[in-house]
Amino acid sequence: MKEHVRVILADDHEVVRLGLKTLLDDVPWVEVVAQAGTADEAFRLAEAYMPDVVIMDIRMPGNSGIDACREITSRLDGVQVIMLTSYSDDELILKALQAGASGYILKQVGNRSIVSALEAVRSGNAALDPQVTRLVIEQVRKDEIARQAAAFRDLSSREMEVLAEVAKGLSNNEIAAVLNLSEKTVRNHVSAILTKLNLHNRIEAATYAVRHDIERHLPSQNN
Repeated sequence: MKEHVRVILADDHEVVRLGLKTLLDDVPWVEVVAQAGTADEAFRLAEAYMPDVVIMDIRMPGNSGIDACREITSRLDGVQVIMLTSYSDDELILKALQAGASGYILKQVGNRSIVSALEAVRSGNAALDPQVTRLVIEQVRKDEIARQAAAFRDLSSREMEVLAEVAKGLSNNEIAAVLNLSEKTVRNHVSAILTKLNLHNRIEAATYAVRHDIERHLPSQNN
């Protein structure tokens, strides 16, 4: 844990910066080393002072706080960014986190949460508002489902059904009976599946199907 945290405040409203500085001046292990009114100025000051943390509004004149966050986290090693904003916008939150922000705190949550965010960063943790944490978890889950679904995007609905039965260990004859198809048709589907997925045999196909959770993506599961 850092014994002392050096902070830059970046917000285009002077009254906000003053309020934050007044708050942080009462925290013995925090030192506000500079203040910025624009995103570009925030980057220049961060480059000059190399603080531990930049607390930055997401919406500022010129380049956005997200642009500055991306520049700071990618070019200034060890400088972390906490986004501070009154906007509870899911898309903006995700963009900020993707830009490298260590935290995202809503202004309306209160002063204590800002100090808690700094304490988290001071300890090497992410400083996320509970609402943001929920959003991140949901987005990760959505991304994983989308990634799995993409694994089968080249297969037809019928090929998906055949592959699901292959994953259960059924033979072509057994699959034909389950899906009411001829054995030759099943054999053709299996061959097409192997070609489309660049697989060599049924075992590889079954492993692929299970790994990507094919049951979740069957046509009958999406209706």
